[in-house]
Amino acid sequence: MRELPLPLALTARLSPVVVLAAAGWALTSSPATPADQHEAGGEKTSTQSPTAPSSTAEAASYAAAPAPCGSISVATIKSLVPGAKTAGKEIQSTDAKLRRTCSWNALKGYDYRWLDVSFEVMDSDAAAQKEYQQRLTEKSGGGAVPGLGDSAYSVVNLTTQDKQQTREGVVISRVSNVLVVTTYNGSDFETKKAPSTDVINKGAIKAARDAVTALKGSR
Repeated sequence: MRELPLPLALTARLSPVVVLAAAGWALTSSPATPADQHEAGGEKTSTQSPTAPSSTAEAASYAAAPAPCGSISVATIKSLVPGAKTAGKEIQSTDAKLRRTCSWNALKGYDYRWLDVSFEVMDSDAAAQKEYQQRLTEKSGGGAVPGLGDSAYSVVNLTTQDKQQTREGVVISRVSNVLVVTTYNGSDFETKKAPSTDVINKGAIKAARDAVTALKGSR
């Protein structure tokens, strides 16, 4: 059994907002920690990643995670995260062969966006399928995404902290023995409103399609 290392991106996702506020941005609040509030049709994203079971009877289609920062096209990054460095920033992992994550974030005016993508390599297709199903039980209220990998699921949350809204979309897709997890969120610090569900959901799916295409091309 191989234990997958917990990605640091999940705990660091909104930390740039805190840094910007400390530097003098006139922000009265930040979406650093999701609240328990959510929209009907979306559940709060879990940061727990259960250990994937091992299998010696089935050969894994993918032996290692691809470079995540090259998995999202420049056009997609510019569209979803205006002002972000298109090269992205890879998040340190304790085992880059099994899990790799890249993130992009930027504050343009008062409009903040964050995007990240993770590739998580399991021992077998069966192990990945079991993990995929487990995560879906933790994120009820979303829906299937047709034509994305072997299977895919999307869910969107709205959280509010100190009257500041943040909306986040998560797409979990499985390609053979790999899970591709894409997260996209946004806030407007002037209006304190969040982008619409449609904008966040479509953005997360668009990035997920890029990532899945990159994974398939890495074989």
